[in-house]
Amino acid sequence: MFNIKKLNNISDVIYEKLPASRFSVSADIAPEEADAIILRSADCQSLSLEGDLKCFARAGIGVNNIPIDRCTEKGIVVFNTPGANANAVKELVLCGLLLGSRDIVGGIEWTMGLKDNGAEIVGQVEKGKNRFVGPELKGKTIGVIGLGAIGVLVANMASDLGMKVIGYDPYISIENAWHLSDHVEHALTLDALLDESDYITIHVPLRDSTRNYLDAQHFEKMKDGVVMLNYSRNGLVNEEAVLNALDSGKVARYVTDFPDENILGHRNVICLPHLGGSTPEAEENCASMAAEEIKYYLEVGGIINSVNFPVCRIAPTKNVRITLIHKNVPGVIASISSIFSRNHINVEEMVNKSRGDIAYSVFDINTDLSCELYQELRDLDGMIRVRKI
Repeated sequence: MFNIKKLNNISDVIYEKLPASRFSVSADIAPEEADAIILRSADCQSLSLEGDLKCFARAGIGVNNIPIDRCTEKGIVVFNTPGANANAVKELVLCGLLLGSRDIVGGIEWTMGLKDNGAEIVGQVEKGKNRFVGPELKGKTIGVIGLGAIGVLVANMASDLGMKVIGYDPYISIENAWHLSDHVEHALTLDALLDESDYITIHVPLRDSTRNYLDAQHFEKMKDGVVMLNYSRNGLVNEEAVLNALDSGKVARYVTDFPDENILGHRNVICLPHLGGSTPEAEENCASMAAEEIKYYLEVGGIINSVNFPVCRIAPTKNVRITLIHKNVPGVIASISSIFSRNHINVEEMVNKSRGDIAYSVFDINTDLSCELYQELRDLDGMIRVRKI
């Protein structure tokens, strides 16, 4: 029986994915007694990480509420759920394109002020509507920065709307490339995208390397009157630069899902309250994916969608399975194999995956290990965690 501590309100679909015969899922489980923690936005940075916690699963994308470095040091896998809310975000991007292109917000506010004018409202509407005129999307060029799960959906949607689509992602995965419409042009440089686009939408993760991804130099290379959309993360677009670009007219409108004190109130900024994944369908998809990641790791030892450990796709086994998290340094695999060989243990299958300084190895063997051999594996130089499945 595995103990799964639940933080936040999470869709009940997790109980279907984590059946009671194998998993105890409850908010009342103490962190030190948990095998896994499933959460949304709860702040776990100060969590002690004592006990035998094996993984976190974040029902969403951002993991800044989880102590990634400490988890890695302790051999705790951290999962997120990329793509689970992709359709929800894609639909809101469509809304943002329309809000940024046509002054819908201004029109709504103006119309609300017509109340109590009685029969005169019809005439006032016909007389005043021309101040809210805006261009159609069809035939315009949109630049999509980042062609992950969301970016691909946005690019394909824009193509279906009759827009010319330019995508930029030097690290696009083969899987995402397969799903990308043939009508999407691939820019070789970011500058090429910026130079041609009437609309620009950014869909890249926020990391130290992507902070202020679009700064003043990039705005200078954009068309005059461009519409900029950010439904990815606050911090990707330099706020001082975008405000200056708005004041100069270089950027006609900035539509963002991440309001803060610096940009709220600017006449050409449209702020939404982080609604990207706020649909019941997206919340259920995220919860379902997070639960499946936990189940796959705890029961099989496989790893998908981890932010700190390598991908390891493996099938269930009838043998004894030993998983080992260790430093990615020479000699560790040889030392593990030597222990098995000296004790006449046959390795039926072995997988070794690495990600930076961390490696994950899986050995399927033909017999169980004694307590002494477990300890010998744990005592190897560079070893972080040993687990039997």
